[in-house]
Amino acid sequence: MEPWSLIASISEARISPMLDHKLVEVAGTTVTVATALSALVVIVTTVWLSKLMRRAILRVFARRGLDAEKSAGTIVALLHYLILATGFGVALDTVGIDLGALFAAGAIFAIGIGFAMQNIIQNFVSGVILLTERAIKPGDVLEIQGAVCRVLRLGIRAAVVQTRDGEDLIVPNSLLSQATVKNFTLEADAYRLRVSVGVTYGSNMKQVRTLLEEAAVDYPWQVAGRPSQVILVDFGNNSVVWEVAVWTRDAWTARRAESEVRERIWDAFQANGVVIAFPQLDVHFDPEVAAGFSHMASSAAAKRPAASA
Repeated sequence: MEPWSLIASISEARISPMLDHKLVEVAGTTVTVATALSALVVIVTTVWLSKLMRRAILRVFARRGLDAEKSAGTIVALLHYLILATGFGVALDTVGIDLGALFAAGAIFAIGIGFAMQNIIQNFVSGVILLTERAIKPGDVLEIQGAVCRVLRLGIRAAVVQTRDGEDLIVPNSLLSQATVKNFTLEADAYRLRVSVGVTYGSNMKQVRTLLEEAAVDYPWQVAGRPSQVILVDFGNNSVVWEVAVWTRDAWTARRAESEVRERIWDAFQANGVVIAFPQLDVHFDPEVAAGFSHMASSAAAKRPAASA
């Protein structure tokens, strides 16, 4: 017998019993050292593939000039969990454990967990929908339940947004996918801001229109090619209401732009004598009521003690 054959036979005689050594028995299946090592190799390979996939996706997003962590965070997380679940399934199958039997044994438990986690599952599915449709992305400016927010990041269960006051909000994905949400940056960054002002009925309306049109032009943040618009909105109880509509490039800074428009309107009206109306109330009394008030005033004056000299 050749030396190498002799060494191989001796090694096999020593190692084979070790690999066939029984470790544990699960659901009627014997787990040996060999099957455990095979499952461990599968798990390690799965984790390595997940990390490799993450690096590849982040590299692709970085080459396109995108924020990889924000834009691809959800994609990486979903693929990571999918690869891990597949790897653990293959590892259990390598060991010899029947997955079907385990699923059948845990069916009742799984149903209970499903009812308890239905909101989490709903948010998870909504996150997948948001990821697929790409209607909402990190950096978008949204209006959610009346509050203007900027999306910081999208997660598996919820999105993290920030308000104009610097408050960080955690918004469930189900709210973003099922409710009506305004996305000011979905197709374009242009946003139309509106400023209302009321003038007295005695004002020269042609002059008011001219002043408002002059106040609504030549802003550095104004969108080129989209002219401003001045509209007479309504004849109110106390004023004639006008509206100035101006296009701005950034919905996030719209409040500051609105302030600039109001300041310019105020200065123009003050310089030209146009009065901004405010609520007023004129009260008219019937003659009988007026006479009664006069009588009451006279009686009160008569009862008042005379002032000392």
